[in-house]
Amino acid sequence: TTSERILAEIERVVVGKRDALELILLAILADGHVLIEDFPGLAKTLIARSFAQVLELEFKRIQFTPDLMPSDVTGSSIFNQQAGEFEFRPGPIFANLLLADEINRAPAKTQAALLEAMQERQVTADGRRHQLDPPFLVLATQNPLEYEGTYPLPEAQLDRFLIRLGVGYPDRDQEWRLVEDRLQRRTDEIQLQPVAARSRLLEMQRALEQVHVSASVGYYLVDLVTATRRSGRVQVGASPRGTLALMKLARGRAALQGRDFVIPEDVKAVAVPALSHRLSLRPELWVQKVRAEDVVRDCLDSVPAPAAEDSTAARR
Repeated sequence: TTSERILAEIERVVVGKRDALELILLAILADGHVLIEDFPGLAKTLIARSFAQVLELEFKRIQFTPDLMPSDVTGSSIFNQQAGEFEFRPGPIFANLLLADEINRAPAKTQAALLEAMQERQVTADGRRHQLDPPFLVLATQNPLEYEGTYPLPEAQLDRFLIRLGVGYPDRDQEWRLVEDRLQRRTDEIQLQPVAARSRLLEMQRALEQVHVSASVGYYLVDLVTATRRSGRVQVGASPRGTLALMKLARGRAALQGRDFVIPEDVKAVAVPALSHRLSLRPELWVQKVRAEDVVRDCLDSVPAPAAEDSTAARR
């Protein structure tokens, strides 16, 4: 399938990260934004660039720094002396795939410059709206909050990311394969081959609307999200936007598995990356090192899943 070929091509440069790559592809197919949280040097930037190459997307990168201004992201109006009027100079946000690198190194004001674009797919400058060409996808990277010189992302912005995931360190064999490939290649750069054009990606995104979600599975994902709100360890649970994110990702996983209907396993597989960043835990749990991912897993354990036949009943 096209999805398999996309992943296989990216795995030429990103070794041993199949699960993370699948999740990112799911988010792209669901037309959602991705937040990758991990330490420096774990191929976060390489992953973003690789997806842009294989999907033939216009790629822009913004390195977020403490002195980055909102206009550096969105663009600004410059006075054209010859024409005698202001003209808008688009910023790097005008792309198909925007890499917001180390997004939590910039202060909240600049982070917020992404908000409108991420949700509305448009930029407002000097009272005028500028539409962003589809697809518009933000793949943001951030270092863990314990890392020096970082600013926490605002809750409103976190909620606009479809998923949050980590990449993690490679194991011993994977890291040796990384070294071995570099030795054989004799260069740092590797050019990936395009697998699907932008128009094909838009078709794949539209095709997800044909994936069926039965009422039993729908209620299951609603119950999961509700469980996050009722957890005694959570100050603020996942919003209805989280419910929709869970549905989109479950549809994407079903399609990736070759099905036109969602089963409970699809929901379970994407629940942690879809919901964990939307939870605000009670402050005292920070000392106990309880993570939002743990709370979502507890909800998965406590909420009964519908039987598989209930998921497919409406298809027969």
